[in-house]
Amino acid sequence: MTRNSLRARLAFAALLSIALALVVASVSLVALFERHAERRIGAELVSRLNHLAAAVQIAPDGTTSVEPPPQDPRFDTPLSGLYWQVDDITAGTGGVGLLRSRSLWDTALALPPDPLPAGAVHAHRLPGPGKQRLLVRERSIRLGGAADSDTRTLRLAVAQDQAELIAARNAFATDMLPYLGVIALVLGLATWVQIRAGLAPLERLRRAVYAVRAGRAERLPEHYPDEVLPLVAEVKALLAAREEAIAQARSWTADLAHGLKTPLSALAADAERLRREGNPALAHDLEQLAEHMRRHVDRELIRARVRSGTRTRQARADVVDAVHRLLGTLCRTPDGARLDWRVTAPETAIAALAADDLLELLGNLLENAAKWARERVEIRVSAGDDIAVDIADDGPGVVSEQLHRLGERGLRLDERKAGSGLGLAIARDVVEAYGGALDFDRAAAGGLAVRLRLPAAPAR
Repeated sequence: MTRNSLRARLAFAALLSIALALVVASVSLVALFERHAERRIGAELVSRLNHLAAAVQIAPDGTTSVEPPPQDPRFDTPLSGLYWQVDDITAGTGGVGLLRSRSLWDTALALPPDPLPAGAVHAHRLPGPGKQRLLVRERSIRLGGAADSDTRTLRLAVAQDQAELIAARNAFATDMLPYLGVIALVLGLATWVQIRAGLAPLERLRRAVYAVRAGRAERLPEHYPDEVLPLVAEVKALLAAREEAIAQARSWTADLAHGLKTPLSALAADAERLRREGNPALAHDLEQLAEHMRRHVDRELIRARVRSGTRTRQARADVVDAVHRLLGTLCRTPDGARLDWRVTAPETAIAALAADDLLELLGNLLENAAKWARERVEIRVSAGDDIAVDIADDGPGVVSEQLHRLGERGLRLDERKAGSGLGLAIARDVVEAYGGALDFDRAAAGGLAVRLRLPAAPAR
């Protein structure tokens, strides 16, 4: 895939979206877990706070005590991360840290001076001993003595180090990473399937257009998703316009050929009249000129048909049969009758060419061989993945420096024999139109070796 590939763009956008979604999901899940864990810790602190409130007592002599003290061993371990504290906030007493757990050691919690309605629980995040960050729950209680003057207002607080919450959060995030990786893999596979399924109609359309261009189909299929139908409609319109333009061009070419037939017939009649009047030389020249013009017209018509791109759908032609038919005609001509034609071929070799185009192609190559051969022409036909036709003559051949120029339009490397220089050019046009190959080399007998490769027709 390249950077301009639609598949690459969709994959990049999907991967970016998946990565962003996973990051947002992971951050949200970690935050949700942290909030849940903090609520659980807060509920536990409130429970400890209530037990502490139930244990606070005022003796008859006015002293305050906690009996029995909270039983968690961490309350007795210095800087353990779990603490309790009782402040006397009765007016004028100044009893901050009146009672506190051994775990606070010589430190007192600096609770904020916020008013505490009776029974209300406040939550705080406060600094603690040893640079700890504490989660704190506090409430106030009022305890009465023997006299009204003995009534005390006490502030109770229970705190826990936030490090446990952070450690639990980090452990949850670490445990979550493998599962996020599995989710990313599943989403990646789903994205790949989605991209393939989403772009499959475009691939089907490409293959359908290729089938039309290659001549294996006449129309595009009808069943496509709604989003692709406008493109399919435009392609169909383009193909219809192309076929109409080709049909008009072929009609104009046929009209041109038909229009030239009458002048050529008149020219032939004039040549015959001149011969009867005793001017055979001029009559011969006119006949040669008319024949030359007729061959030009015929070959340009063939060239126009081949280059139009409207090859016969599912074209099939037997190369071996075409060779024998052409030799039957050539052997009745002066050039062909004097030669020894040697053919090595299987019984059949079906090529994916229209029969008329195959006859024109082989006819030009065999006529060229008959024109230049001295005594013998060898033809070998073989059938495999493609159809191979090798034609070699024993004529003068072509110098190596000029071999690559054979097939150029109007090229004549030797002016001593009549010709228009169009035969090999038309042969190359036909071969290229059907996706074959045409090469020239020196034959073992010294003449020209033609190596023709044609696409084999699929089996029916």
